Amino acid sequence: MRFLEKIKLGEPVLGPFSKTSDPSMIEAMGYAGFDFIIIDLEHGPNTILNAQNLIRAAEISGTFPVIRVAENTATAIGKALDAGAKGVQVPQITTAEEARLAVSHAKFAPMGMRGVCRFVRAAEFSNKDRFDYFREANQQHLILQLEGQEAIANFEDIILVEGIDVIFLGPYDLSQALGVSGQINHPLVLEKIQYVIEKCKSRNIKSGVFTDKIEDAKRWIALGVDYISFSVDVGIVQEASKSIIQQLTR
Repeated sequence: MRFLEKIKLGEPVLGPFSKTSDPSMIEAMGYAGFDFIIIDLEHGPNTILNAQNLIRAAEISGTFPVIRVAENTATAIGKALDAGAKGVQVPQITTAEEARLAVSHAKFAPMGMRGVCRFVRAAEFSNKDRFDYFREANQQHLILQLEGQEAIANFEDIILVEGIDVIFLGPYDLSQALGVSGQINHPLVLEKIQYVIEKCKSRNIKSGVFTDKIEDAKRWIALGVDYISFSVDVGIVQEASKSIIQQLTR
């Protein structure tokens, strides 16, 4: 998959959140060239049952399927990975202890204590050699979302936790934590993101942000952000639709 190739080369990767339940939407966005798709089980209508087909659609089109789980629990994270997600994005991380719990839920021993079942899609329903499965499963990506003032205050402790692949920041949350709410391009916000990027690089952890503006995405890439979550599939379709209507009805 192009995601893994780019990550290995140190190139930034780009992908939207997805809130639809239609595998065709995921597949089309994959063919368009997005590196990853975040199937959103926190703020979306999907369940783990239909998420399996969304994962299949991402894989068919060469796109890295990530599931954002609703909560940092063994059940939520385990089900997402059992279904075949190549990455799991965990929201509302505020402390190092919560980060350690996410790692424990996402990794098999000795890295963690993820519940073991080989009769799941990720293990080819027991067709895959068990030891190959355990080894490969522990290579799946773990993305932690740091949200709120407490997370920013605890950032340096959080990144010391082993097993994290990406630290994901919401620029709006960060702006609020820094006392400049909504000003995502404020010098304080940019300075803090640059600081986070450098600290993450020192730990061999990738950094990520969300944006829905092209100019902001370019800015984050220029600053060195690795994992750019760009907008949401339904928003992208709506903006494209508005553009067509405006151009044809002037």
